[in-house]
Amino acid sequence: MFDRVRVVLVNTSHPGNIGGAARAMKNMGLTRLVLVDPERYPDPNAQARASGADDVLAGAQVVATLEEAIADCTLVMGTSARDRRIPWPVVDPREAASKVLDQLEVLDSAEIALVFGREDSGLTSEELQRCQFHVHIPSNPEFSSLNLGAAVQVLAYELRMAYLQRQGQPTKMHKLETTNRQNEIPATAEDLERYFTHLEQVLMEIGFLDPAKPRQLMPRLRRLYGRVQINQVEMNILRGILTETQKAIGVQASGERRR
Repeated sequence: MFDRVRVVLVNTSHPGNIGGAARAMKNMGLTRLVLVDPERYPDPNAQARASGADDVLAGAQVVATLEEAIADCTLVMGTSARDRRIPWPVVDPREAASKVLDQLEVLDSAEIALVFGREDSGLTSEELQRCQFHVHIPSNPEFSSLNLGAAVQVLAYELRMAYLQRQGQPTKMHKLETTNRQNEIPATAEDLERYFTHLEQVLMEIGFLDPAKPRQLMPRLRRLYGRVQINQVEMNILRGILTETQKAIGVQASGERRR
């Protein structure tokens, strides 16, 4: 689907910013880069800043005008200062991503352009008027200028997040300890009951729990542990702590105090 989305950079002055944009694109699964009249390209600085996104740079199309870059596009979104002479539809990056996906899903022939302007002055009013929507990144108004690569990253990230959510795919990866699959196995109800029995025993042995005046301690601890799903490895750690506590106070696992 993303092969129908192109990132268009207009009159970029520093080749390093082209490389940074290419890297941001590849991070989020975008590959089509169009350069409108870049001041210096190709250039070694672009490759250096791309940091492995050389395939995106290699496939970049260089054209003379914005009109040429967007000629076959059905949706064009421009990111830059707004043209204040004429009111224009303005969206934030998240809204822009939603509109892009809407069109890609309903129109098989859709071609989308995300247009980024010059580093120092953005897009001209005439260029902005060739965009159906203007995308405003709600940055700090006291320091609102974003690096070109950062701006590309923001839009590409929102587009990928929106796509993953629509596809029902996870938007975060859980870190797994590959050395022990037990980390993924929840403790059973029986494991928990054995633990609470063991815990109550140890609390009485160290004098923290008075059987004559329990003060709802064990129900409160059950509620506390119930807020998280303890896995097998965590259960083994908790039981191990209780066992070592008993050893430290001179009590064997059977509950008999050592002589």
